[in-house]
Amino acid sequence: MENDVLENAQGTPNRRPRVRRRVLLASVAGCAVLGGVLTLLPWGSSGTRAPAPAAGAQALTAVTTGVPAALPDLALLIDEREAHLRTHPRDAKAWAVLGAAYVEQGRRTAEPADYPKAEKALRTSLKVRPDNAAALDGMATLANARRDFQAARAWGEAALKANPKRWTTYPQLIDAHTGMGDWKAAKRTLEQLLKLHSGPAVQARAAAVYRDRGRREDAAAALSDAAAAAAAPAERAAYTERAGQLAWERGDLDVALRHFQEAVRLDPDQRAALAGQGRTLAALGRTTEALNAYRVALAKQPLPEYALELGELYESLKMGQAARVQYDLLRERVAAAAVGGVDEELVLGLFEADHGDARSAVRRLQAEWRRQPGIAVADALGWALHRAGQHKEALKFAQAATDKERGGTVRSALYVYHRGMIERELRMAWPARRHLLEALRINPRFSPTRVPVAEAALAELGEPSVEDVPKMDGEADQG
Repeated sequence: MENDVLENAQGTPNRRPRVRRRVLLASVAGCAVLGGVLTLLPWGSSGTRAPAPAAGAQALTAVTTGVPAALPDLALLIDEREAHLRTHPRDAKAWAVLGAAYVEQGRRTAEPADYPKAEKALRTSLKVRPDNAAALDGMATLANARRDFQAARAWGEAALKANPKRWTTYPQLIDAHTGMGDWKAAKRTLEQLLKLHSGPAVQARAAAVYRDRGRREDAAAALSDAAAAAAAPAERAAYTERAGQLAWERGDLDVALRHFQEAVRLDPDQRAALAGQGRTLAALGRTTEALNAYRVALAKQPLPEYALELGELYESLKMGQAARVQYDLLRERVAAAAVGGVDEELVLGLFEADHGDARSAVRRLQAEWRRQPGIAVADALGWALHRAGQHKEALKFAQAATDKERGGTVRSALYVYHRGMIERELRMAWPARRHLLEALRINPRFSPTRVPVAEAALAELGEPSVEDVPKMDGEADQG
């Protein structure tokens, strides 16, 4: 059986019959964005199903084809590969599989210690066989998981040089280009990927690019198709969770909540969906349920951003001590992540800007911007500069995060809110009012702490006057 597993590690995935499924995408009335509840309904003959492949084989197929895998299956695969490598230490492909499995496990559990293990396995694979595209691909995946997008791009390009037809490398390059702020390269890479391969993993990757380009309808449709075609519950849950994120971003809270609940039903280890439930339930005013969802998510996947969100929820409830506990946890997780080689400067900078030392946030985020100038970093740096009193400089980065001409096409209520508040501080009443209103239109309940601030700022700005209205291009002064 182990030989069969190794044969699959060389690129031939285990095949199994699939029960065909359809996903019914129920549109929300009055909403132009496709994004209804994904309802999975079996259809076709009621014949006897063939037995599913062993759990380790399922995880092997997942990690070698770049799709999400179930945590118990991953643990079994890791045990199998480690046992095999004790007697076959020169098996480069087995080392590459082990490294990829550790990356996926680290990503799913937010356990930074998995990443050095993954790196050791992948570098051993490359030492045994330097032209090993699977290991090069794995190194790109690891670098993306660590938020080292420059390294991810270099490893991805090396993997494609070794094997230009290896489609699983292209999603890693898309993530790397996006993290570096090169959205044109991300678009080109997606086009190349779509020519090489199809299937749910590719559809989900396309959805991420569509979302980043502001094409939310296309993103929702692609995720619907991906979830319909996914073979394993863990994979289907991951795509359903992403559909929930899209619904949340556009303010469709009931739709988002159903997506998140379905994702957890499919895969109880889908902690991102639990955090999504917390976010959505808080916006719906169901705070006790929201707190419970966040706590469960943090218990199994203690990401710093979850601790930040929960801390801010406590702040909105006037529970300062509980908020400080979460902020302490955030700092601990950032420090632990750094030991594992994970860059959490973005979330730490956002935290420091609002709840700590704004000048420290500026220094951190300026270094991050020099290293990997993505849209998320532009937004965070602009906000940190604003909080540190450097409003004119802040506006340049806020504009970079929100102007289509500069690649800022993500429809983010938070980004637009940041820009509006910076413009308000600069006494730019008309654009400030426009952007604050736009933030509330994108998602009227995007943050328990920021929405009341936006509403108060709009009330202070009042209704626009004739003097506030900006002149159209080419309009001459009449006075």
